[in-house]
Amino acid sequence: MSRTALIENVTAMMRDAGFLVSERCAIRPKSFDVAARRGEELVLLKVLGNVDAFDAATGQEMRRLGEYLSATPMVVGMRTRDEELKPEVVYFRHGVPALHPDTAFDLFVEDVPPLIYAAPGGLYVNIDGDLLAETREREDLSLGKLASELGVSRRTVSKYEDGMNASIDVAVKLEEVFDRPFTAPMDVMDGAEAVRDAEPTPEAPEADPDDEHVVGLLTRAGFTVHPTTRAPFNSVSEDEERRGRDGAKLLTGHSAFTPSAEKRARIMSSLGEVTRTRSVYFVEEGAKRESVKGTALVSCEELADTNDPEAVRELIRERAAEPGEA
Repeated sequence: MSRTALIENVTAMMRDAGFLVSERCAIRPKSFDVAARRGEELVLLKVLGNVDAFDAATGQEMRRLGEYLSATPMVVGMRTRDEELKPEVVYFRHGVPALHPDTAFDLFVEDVPPLIYAAPGGLYVNIDGDLLAETREREDLSLGKLASELGVSRRTVSKYEDGMNASIDVAVKLEEVFDRPFTAPMDVMDGAEAVRDAEPTPEAPEADPDDEHVVGLLTRAGFTVHPTTRAPFNSVSEDEERRGRDGAKLLTGHSAFTPSAEKRARIMSSLGEVTRTRSVYFVEEGAKRESVKGTALVSCEELADTNDPEAVRELIRERAAEPGEA
């Protein structure tokens, strides 16, 4: 299956599951392909035939965007270089959960989260440690006796009861000993933070030198600006006076107003509708109108002519579509 067909299939699946799905980010650079929202669930999806093509820089960007936009970054793919991805298993690439399309279908359409995740050394599951401890004590089974049944140490059993995850073989033996499962579903929509890479999300990159004056103007207007390197927009900015509310966040682009910039502005509008943000494109020259499908067009000259932060906010509010209404 071609990557284009795979993206179309995944997009259709998300719509069938009740998600509002953005226009495909068919421009470069692009750290993700589509954004999808259902209620308060927001997902940034990268769709690949081979998930090994998902590199560290893209993973870092998606994790940062997940924090800025309160979204779950996720990869959907078919295989690695060596094998097909297994259904019902969560893999990880640079701290981002990666799923086979069948696993994504179970999660989003059937509302059945996966139980298994892949990590160095094999396949593992989350163990409900409290339930295990309660059941073992109720059955009057000592740590040593259970350890002997499982073929592990007493210390390892104690760690399972404290919340350490277990291999599938151990999970199966536990079920055989107590005649009940102890596995807990993976919380993929929270990024599976309990088992993914423990490293903190990398710091944001410095702004492109060509964007420094726009960043400076936004900063003086009361926005916190997070530059991006591989997104369909130059930065995600947050209005500190409206922090925590819809419309407080802003997707921004910046260049001369070329056909490519107009296409980018349309995509930003679609993304803004899904992510509940406003979008604005700062243009050096060439724009003869005030918006593109809900993305505000503001000339850098207009920004430079005012030192009033509220005037800058009002200019953006006047021209940009309300969040969710692009």
